[in-house]
Amino acid sequence: MKKTYVVGVTGASGVIYGARLLEILCKEADVHLIVSDTARDIARYEGVDLDRFHAMYHKTSDMSAEIASGSFRHDGMAVVPCTAKTLAAISNGYADNLVTRAADVCLKEKRRCILVLREMPLSRIHMKNMLAADEAGATVMVASPGFYHRPQGVGDLVDMVVARVLDHLGVPQDLCPPWRGYDA
Repeated sequence: MKKTYVVGVTGASGVIYGARLLEILCKEADVHLIVSDTARDIARYEGVDLDRFHAMYHKTSDMSAEIASGSFRHDGMAVVPCTAKTLAAISNGYADNLVTRAADVCLKEKRRCILVLREMPLSRIHMKNMLAADEAGATVMVASPGFYHRPQGVGDLVDMVVARVLDHLGVPQDLCPPWRGYDA
């Protein structure tokens, strides 16, 4: 049976992470995609095309979309990148748009919900919101790639972060090998 995922792309720099995740997920799964207006602006500025994916696109204002309901079954959600504002809304149950509502539904239904924050430095408020999101059941990741895989360029760094998201969604991936020790 084909898997189904929800992906939110919000208005932080690093839309490339969301695009790479979509490249992988859209090959094998049904994907429901929500892109904020600011994310679209940033994608254009950063040279990332978010309209090229075979996904079901939803408007952030469409609170009647099927993904806004707990009765809609799916295999997990990722918000990539996740703005500090979106993190704050999700961690405090403030579901004022489709991204935050879909995430709220994930948390209440105990489904996988991954928030990939692309922010630095982190304020005390950000860290409190990250802890609150974790306590509510979300997996909080900061887009902070490792270097053990000896990246050769930006694409390898992006793949390392996306590989971790895929791992946590339970999606097999070969973008970045797991750590095997110093002698491997």
